Amino acid sequence: MNERVVTDYHEITRVLADRSMRQALYDEGGVVMDSVLLTLHGPEHHKRRVLEFSILRKDYFAYYEAEIFPPALAQVLKTSITQGRMDLVEFGYRVTMNLTADFAGIDRPEKTADETERLLRLVKTFSEGATLVHSTRDKEEVRTEVRAGLEELRTSFLIPSIERRLKALEEGGDALPRDILTLLLREREKLGLSDEVILREMAFFLQAGSHSTANSMVHAMHEIFQRWPDLSARQNLREDPLYLQRCVHESFRLHPASPVAWRRPEGSCPVTGEGRVVLDFAAANRQRDLFGETADEFDPDRSRADGVPSWGLTFGYGMHMCLGRDLDGGVLPGPETDPANHQYGIVTQLVRALLDRDVRPDPERQAVRDMNTSRKNFSSYPVLLNHETEAKS
Repeated sequence: MNERVVTDYHEITRVLADRSMRQALYDEGGVVMDSVLLTLHGPEHHKRRVLEFSILRKDYFAYYEAEIFPPALAQVLKTSITQGRMDLVEFGYRVTMNLTADFAGIDRPEKTADETERLLRLVKTFSEGATLVHSTRDKEEVRTEVRAGLEELRTSFLIPSIERRLKALEEGGDALPRDILTLLLREREKLGLSDEVILREMAFFLQAGSHSTANSMVHAMHEIFQRWPDLSARQNLREDPLYLQRCVHESFRLHPASPVAWRRPEGSCPVTGEGRVVLDFAAANRQRDLFGETADEFDPDRSRADGVPSWGLTFGYGMHMCLGRDLDGGVLPGPETDPANHQYGIVTQLVRALLDRDVRPDPERQAVRDMNTSRKNFSSYPVLLNHETEAKS
């Protein structure tokens, strides 16, 4: 196989900006990723990105963080910590799954615990299918599970969600749901979208919005625990949300949701991987001439090269840069930023809410690495917290 590995930060950005190079990392996970936004190329990608970006803008994310996220977080916290303990991975998935379902356009008509569990199980199945190239399981077995999951998503969630939106589109007016599904249904003939493509696009948004965000939150909490092991030492973080956001961004840098990206020249064979370029985000994010001699360490106080974001390449670059960057990471503060009105991103808000409840690792139950993937994520991270503590605004 003719494969080239690129670890230099600036060379990676040049490859990502090259429009002749197309996405290749998710070819193996085509069962759920075929023809979704992330894997499209050229004019098709541009048209769908423009359409979906009409919703996923900074003003929408700011509204979401300020108005939609707090009650969703409070509800999950209320049901998750009644015993003063919980699992960070499960908690992260539950909060972000509900938020992602909202802007994707997947309704949850029953609002029951069973319905939530079913959707959570589907999200995890789609996440494993999307990152199939890194799975350590039998890949055909995973594909079979994904196909069954897609059919369950279709019959239990997508069909009723489509019916509601088609009725709203027929009636017109200003009451249309503001979500991706509504846009896809409205423009489906213009974009030539089949039922299968819409199904996979919904599965993609569900898993992408919850999987990476939940894992990013867990990594950030782990780094904070390691740097400030004493509960009292973490007190200052609770009182300085702007600094806490810097901690989260530093964790983003060290733990990119996708440690590598693959590109291949347009027209090359996805099966043979001929001419494939492997872009090592994880290595570039630890480049010493950009992030200093301690680039392998967690240090929110580090300085970095001009023009390099605090999270490095974690959100990508160019035409496939993550649309949810501002939702997860918020907006970079400036010297005149008012902490009371700043957009921090939901990962920082999740970490802040947990710190407000004196979150700490459970000494009786150790965190467990996820052995079903080569990505360095956790499958379980038990914690203790004070459920009586009121979250600070």
